[in-house]
Amino acid sequence: MYTIAIHGGSGTISRSEITPEQEKEYRQGLENALDAGYAVLARGGSALDAVEQAVRSLEDFEKFNAGRGSVFSANGRHEMDASIMCGQTLKAGAVAGVTNIRNPITLARTVMERSENVFLLSPGAEEFAREQGLAVEPDDYFYTDYRFRQLKEAQEANRTQLDHSRSNTGKGTVGAVALDEKGNLAAATSTGGLTNKKYGRVGDTPVIGGGTYANNQTCAVSCTGYGEFFIRAVVAYDISCLMEYKGLSLQEACDWVVQHKLKDMGGEGGLIAVDRAGNVALPFNSEGMYRGWRNAAGEGEVAIFA
Repeated sequence: MYTIAIHGGSGTISRSEITPEQEKEYRQGLENALDAGYAVLARGGSALDAVEQAVRSLEDFEKFNAGRGSVFSANGRHEMDASIMCGQTLKAGAVAGVTNIRNPITLARTVMERSENVFLLSPGAEEFAREQGLAVEPDDYFYTDYRFRQLKEAQEANRTQLDHSRSNTGKGTVGAVALDEKGNLAAATSTGGLTNKKYGRVGDTPVIGGGTYANNQTCAVSCTGYGEFFIRAVVAYDISCLMEYKGLSLQEACDWVVQHKLKDMGGEGGLIAVDRAGNVALPFNSEGMYRGWRNAAGEGEVAIFA
């Protein structure tokens, strides 16, 4: 028994604005990531390897706000965050504000496995990446005309904004959760953050318990939404707690947090989660969320809107 779920952010292009060509591109990016992670699980690989490979695929796909194609910060750079967590050991790794790192999720895993730390900030995280021989890329690798236009629009309006829509405020993230055939869970999340973000802003993506959490006793969770709310609500960990301490099912815990607790605070977004029995939940309270899942029986779907 194994299962994987992925997301490409809850800040989707509006249904009224997306073209058939764009929808096809996003769906293909999601399918590619699902294939990458699922292949690991199908050959008996670990949940940790599966979520890393799925997120790497999403980071390499320039349409999503992570890795290549990340949004621009106010300083004209791509400042990226990522985290990963192993449900078997409860070990985790995270990085924030890194630039020029080809795959921030791999750097986060390297922090977890090759350092005594959990969370590294730029520029120290970049120094660590170079010492570990991780792939780096020039600024041009991360650049897209679409993201640059978004930066100019945001600067002209003096606001931060979502990577896809002028009307939204920032929910572009990618992530993956998985259960492997040995019963181990893992979660991984990566983002370029908000367009035109200032002052070294960091959202929930690299915050263990906020945007990412995994525990073999309960579930694995990867979040996407307005990070400040997800941090304040400790969303990922809260779902695990509701399952562990109150006995809620995965779906019940996810629905309560996303549709009630988070919404009542004014937070918008969603998450993906899988529990130790292989059940999947993909709740969101926004117009849509790029998402997909697949299990050992071949069941699954790829979707964007509700």
